[in-house]
Amino acid sequence: MFVIRLAFQKGFKEYFGATEDEVIPGKDINDSLFANGAVAYKAVENGEMIGGAVVVINSETQRNSLHLLYVKYGIQSKGIGKFIWDSIEKIHSETKVWETCTPYFDKRNIHFYVNKCGFHIVKYLREIEQEDFIGDGAQGMFEFEKIMKNN
Repeated sequence: MFVIRLAFQKGFKEYFGATEDEVIPGKDINDSLFANGAVAYKAVENGEMIGGAVVVINSETQRNSLHLLYVKYGIQSKGIGKFIWDSIEKIHSETKVWETCTPYFDKRNIHFYVNKCGFHIVKYLREIEQEDFIGDGAQGMFEFEKIMKNN
């Protein structure tokens, strides 16, 4: 869980500076890991965990959610996140639609989901309209969707 939290903490620090608050509390990570239909993956290289993801699969609708995708801080921009995402799409090839969200300020994530992974922004959720999303800092989130072509 430390790799997950550190990746999100450092990303927040790049935009707003250091904070004593947990950007992604352990409770939020556990809520994702133990959600109904959750599947967790980790990326390992040379015996070291370098990233991973948590997806929630709805086998009835095949409208699935990416809850978390993370790459160990300091090794981003090397294709690891894209490799993780491509692997998830292959494993869950029956998916009709993928959903995810990211905080409004995280330009790196927005670029990744839209330009690298093929998601489209479908909604901006302001702080007063949204649930308590992971890592949003109550500032607002972009909601993304990817309609799969094979379905």
